[in-house]
Amino acid sequence: MIRHALIFWISVLLGVYGLFYGIVNYGPGWLFWELLPSFILVGLLYFAYRLTMKDRGYGHGSGRSRTKVKPSQKTMAKVAGVRKTQAAPGKRKTYPFQVIEGSKGKNDDQLPKYH
Repeated sequence: MIRHALIFWISVLLGVYGLFYGIVNYGPGWLFWELLPSFILVGLLYFAYRLTMKDRGYGHGSGRSRTKVKPSQKTMAKVAGVRKTQAAPGKRKTYPFQVIEGSKGKNDDQLPKYH
């Protein structure tokens, strides 16, 4: 943990030294031209993010409201039929599986009592 903190603070100090050195030797205009690619990259990423959100229709940027679709009576009858069949908790579905006994010999004396 101390090693990571040491690497972080050394990186911060080198960054501050580089900014100070650039401003002193090349003037304050150097800072603008040095950071311009970063500003352009952040702007492009933000634009791409907004564009994808607009295409998906999330948020307030979609510009169109969602229309509510009313299901037909036939669809409602199907849904009601499915709900009625699922509502019966007493019935259990039977599966076509069966237990196959193993070929190893079992010794009932060695089995734990809680099994």
